[in-house]
Amino acid sequence: KTLSVNSKDLLEKLPYTSPFLFVNEISHIDENGVTGTYSFPEDSFFYEGHFKNNPVTPGVILTECMAQIGVVCLGIYLLNMEQEQQDDLDETKFQVAMTSTKMEFFLPVYPGEKVIVISKKIYFRFQKLKCEVEMQDLEGNLICKGDIAGMFKTIE
Repeated sequence: KTLSVNSKDLLEKLPYTSPFLFVNEISHIDENGVTGTYSFPEDSFFYEGHFKNNPVTPGVILTECMAQIGVVCLGIYLLNMEQEQQDDLDETKFQVAMTSTKMEFFLPVYPGEKVIVISKKIYFRFQKLKCEVEMQDLEGNLICKGDIAGMFKTIE
């Protein structure tokens, strides 16, 4: 079963704002995974010192982008599916904590570059979501990949 989802509505539920929001669009989402994009603005705060005269997106920011799209967006979607099945459609707020990451990096991401994040659910139980996530450039080249897990806590 696929829950109809509006990318804009989902993005409004994310617990992040600029300059720490790394999701522009969700192009596909269902109970098994999510695909989304982000374009790194050339004037992002982290390029100033990373690296001198040769700006490159830090790996921790790439990991955060993958976590926001691949785990947080998917987790919110899955929690909303659970609520819909229980006929409990109250507007729920979430707290999210990343519990583990294992990441491999292959290519750099430069200022102004757009990336695609593809996430496949490994499991979702007891409000813990673990996903296999990869980031590609627009030509389909693998930038980085790994496993990311997070816990979701419902705030009353």
